Formats: sequence, structure tokens, C-alpha cells
Amino acid sequence: MTTSLAPAGPHADPPVTLAGRLGAPEAAARAARLETLLGDPHDPANPHGIAALAEADARRTPPAATEELLAGVRLGAEFVPAGEGGRLTRADLLAQVLRPVFRRDVALGFGYGITSLFAAAPVWAEGGPEQRAELSAVLLGGGRASIVHHELAHANGILRDEFTAEPVPAGGYRLGGSKDVILNAARSGAYVVYARTAPARGPRSHSVFLLGTDAIADARAAGRLTPLPRVPMNGMRGGLFSGLRFEDFPLPGHALVGAEGQGVALALRTFQVNRCLIPSLAVAAADTVLHSAVRAVTEGRTAPLARRWHKPLAGVFADLLAADSMATVSLRALSLLPEHVNVLAAAVKYVVPDMIREDLEELAGVLGGHGYVRGDAQYGALDKLVRDLPVAGLGHAGTAACQAVIVPQLRTLAERSWFRMPEPPPGLFGGGAQLPALDYRQLGIAGGDDFLAATLVGAADRLGGARSFGGQMAALAELAEGFVGELRELRTRCAALPSGRATQAGPGVAVLADRYALVLAAASVLGIWEAQDGSDAFLADPAWAVLALTRIGSRLGIAVPDLPEGCLAQVLDELIRRHLAGRSYDLDGTELIR
Repeated sequence: MTTSLAPAGPHADPPVTLAGRLGAPEAAARAARLETLLGDPHDPANPHGIAALAEADARRTPPAATEELLAGVRLGAEFVPAGEGGRLTRADLLAQVLRPVFRRDVALGFGYGITSLFAAAPVWAEGGPEQRAELSAVLLGGGRASIVHHELAHANGILRDEFTAEPVPAGGYRLGGSKDVILNAARSGAYVVYARTAPARGPRSHSVFLLGTDAIADARAAGRLTPLPRVPMNGMRGGLFSGLRFEDFPLPGHALVGAEGQGVALALRTFQVNRCLIPSLAVAAADTVLHSAVRAVTEGRTAPLARRWHKPLAGVFADLLAADSMATVSLRALSLLPEHVNVLAAAVKYVVPDMIREDLEELAGVLGGHGYVRGDAQYGALDKLVRDLPVAGLGHAGTAACQAVIVPQLRTLAERSWFRMPEPPPGLFGGGAQLPALDYRQLGIAGGDDFLAATLVGAADRLGGARSFGGQMAALAELAEGFVGELRELRTRCAALPSGRATQAGPGVAVLADRYALVLAAASVLGIWEAQDGSDAFLADPAWAVLALTRIGSRLGIAVPDLPEGCLAQVLDELIRRHLAGRSYDLDGTELIR
């Protein structure tokens, strides 16, 4: 099968084929090509660089030249499953392809396309053949899809207000209501709407509807759809947000995605992918800020790096490796263990952005006055990411939603999973392993299983004999055992929680969820470190894992050993080496354009 598309500019790919460019080497090649096309982000004359993107941000307009480039490489095909003629096979490969975009501008990554995947997810999970074909045609043709969220507790602008779809006796629905803040509302060729179909609260209160290009045009022509003005946003690109008002618009029954009342379940299932992708892409954005900080304290100097910068720079580097470990494991688990990712996806969604936020505060101290020059090609990435990161994570509402997934599972995890589950397949951590394709239909929401806790316990057992080695291996063994001790304490406290809705009461339970999420971060680091095959000498060495786990342990307030001699220096040496070589600060160490 071949989907034939007309060329879309000077960078256009050949037609997307079902057989081609779907595996890991092909994804890496697409990412490298995109990195090259986007050019040096720090070049003031680059139309796709930080300065040009910041200028568009100040104008509250999309960066037309860069969006044209992304259309030319058919970025929308990355969000369409291979079975529908696109390139989407695995979530970790999708993140790899998107990272060059997010290294330059989080708003660009969200505004041009990734939210199209978030919108399309219910259709990939439960949509019928005609719905899948209709949405695929929009995305493969260079269009966008907007997700129209239902209202949530703790709602911010994006999550406030919702639409209602009242069933009509003769068949179909009547869509009504307004929502002020929708990303790309004025630019999308399809809307995926979470609308209330039952007045009472509960798991079957909402349904999902697909409004394609023709339906949108019909609603406008009939005067049933009114665009609402653009909304100024604190962060992201303000011009991308506007609203919609539907007034008594007739929806045919075939607009319903899946079954009536399935909206909440579809959100819980499909948001897992979003929650794993966003942290991975946030790591790429923070990577640029770390390079800026290293540049600020090394450029034009011949003397060794000042000692006062050793700890913050090496520490942030270790944090990014830890964050990438957790994000990578969660993305790979979507393919390998799709029925058991729900709790991990929620944990990574609020651990990684919080970790990066703390890291940005450290880097602000390193950058000093450089970090407050808005739009600067060399150092403006910090100011931009500080504003964009809260919007990307949906702020407090996003954190509350993730905690709402974890908290009800804590007692079950303590009673049935921790210290009982077997370890996951090694392919979860090994970068070269073949993984199944991501299948939205397989994603589960039951919870109750924790494969990463089993990894933590297993790694601690295997490291038990390393204490006699001294140095970094002894420190790693001590850290692993410390996190196992924290898990034991969590098991005791969580097993004593009340069952049912009472489990969600009180800030103390939220603290347990926070501590558990950090334990999962530590387990991810150990899993990634153990899986190293020696091809990357730095990652195979324990220094980065020791520093990363020490910082996670300090956040938890558990006892951590002193850093062994040479540990900080090894991480710092790799930091400088990657900066000089123009390589990323993630697990891949990707070659960048500098």
C-alpha cells in the first residue's frame, strides 16, 4: 500500500510507504535529517533558530518558515500509524524524531503537531475504519487535529469548560457549548471532542466525537460554529490558542468514536502515551539550556572550569540522564507491556517536569544575567523553557490528574505487587532490542502491577556483592539498597491505607505518591545502567548512575553515601566532552548541529 502525496516544499520526502522507514535506524535517520534541516539553533541568522522562533513568539504568531519546513518533511506522518499509511510504529522512536524540534522550541513542537497525535489517539484506539481513514487523510495531507478536552477538577484555561452532546431520539446528537482555550482551534482540519453525554458525574459521563473537515465546514456554513478570539497565554505561543462555540449543531451517529459513555475510559487509556512523550521531549528542551550554561562558563576561557560550577553542571547532567531513563523506559513499555503502564506513565509525567524545573533553577544560577536576555540566540532557551514548561505539563491540573491515577493504586500495589512481581523482559532497557509496535487498542488502565519495583529489587540483589569492591560500585550498591528500603517503608504505609475513595483523602497520601514516583525514577536508572553492553563507556561506568541516584535520594531525604572520589569529575569530563563535540546530554548522545 502506498499513500501518494504531492510534494510540499523544497524539503519534501518521497511518498510515505507502509514498508519503508519504520524501524529504529530509519527513525534515527529522520531525526538526523531534521536536525540538519533546522540548522544551528544558536545562529542569529538561522530562520529556524532560537532567535527567530523567539521573535515569532513575541509577535504571538506561528513561525511560518519553520512550519513550512516541517510540512515539507511530512512531520504529520509521524502521528499516523503505519497501518494507515503513516510512520508511527513505536512511541520511543516517535520521541527520537521529534526531539530536534523540541530542542529549539517547545511551543513549536506542540503548535505544529504533537497535539495532533494527542487528539487522534482515541481514533487510533477505538475509531472505525472510516474514521481512521478520514483523520489519517487530514494528518498525512499536512493538516492538524485539535483535542477538545472535557473539564477536569483543578481546571486551568485549557481544561476549563466543555461541550455537551445530547442524544436525539431520531438518531445522532446535538452538540453545544463553548470553550475559550483550544490549541490550534483556528488552524485544524479535524476536532476530536470529549463531550458530556450524561448529566451525572461518573465513569460514563462523556463520549468522544470526531468532527472532520467537512463537518467543521458544515457547522460554519450553518452558523452553528463560532470561532472565539485568540487567548493570551502565559507561556507557549499565545497566537496558537483560541476558542470555539457550537450552538445546537447536529452530529450524525457515525461521528461517535467507540461507544457512548466511553470518553473517560478512552482518556485514561490514551493519555498514557501523552504522559510518556511529554517528559521525553522536555529532556530535549532542557538539553539546549544545559549546553547554553556550559557555553556561558567555558567560552573564551583557557583555565579549567571554575570549581563552583562543577556540582550544578554535573548534577543537572545526571538529572537529565535519570529523566531520560525514566521517560525511555515508559515509552518502551507502551509497546512491550501496554497493559501495565498506567501508573508509570502518570509518575513520569510529573517527576520529570518537576526535576527539570529544579534543574532550570540551578542553571539560572550558572547563566546569571545571560539567562534573562529574552530571545538571545545563545542563551535565550532558558527564559523560553521556563515559560513553556508549565503549559506543556498542564500545570497543577496535570500534576493533580497524575496523582489521581497513582493514589488509588497504592494499596493494591503494596498488597499484590511490590516484592512479588517478576522482573520485566530485558528488552525494556536494552536500546537494540526489537519491540512490538505501539497499539493503542492494547493499552490498559487496570493497574496493580509494578515491573519497575521488581527491577529495583533485582538490581539491588545483584549489586549486593559489590560493596566489597569499594569506590563507585560500593556506592551504587548502597544506593540501590537504600531505595529498596524506601520501597519497604512505602509497602508498610500504603498497605495500611483505607480502601475505596477514602484512599484519595489528605495531603499525606499525595506525599506517598510523590515518594513512590521517585523510587520508580531510581529503578529506571538502575535498569538502564545494568542493560549497558559496553558500547558507550561512559554509560557503562557507574559514575553517572551514582550521581543521579544520589540526587534522587536527596530529594527523598533518604541517607545517601558521599560521592566516591572521581565520580563528579568523570561526569563533568563527559559533560565538557559532549559540549565540545556537539552531542546531546541524553542517553543517546546524539550529534547536534552547532
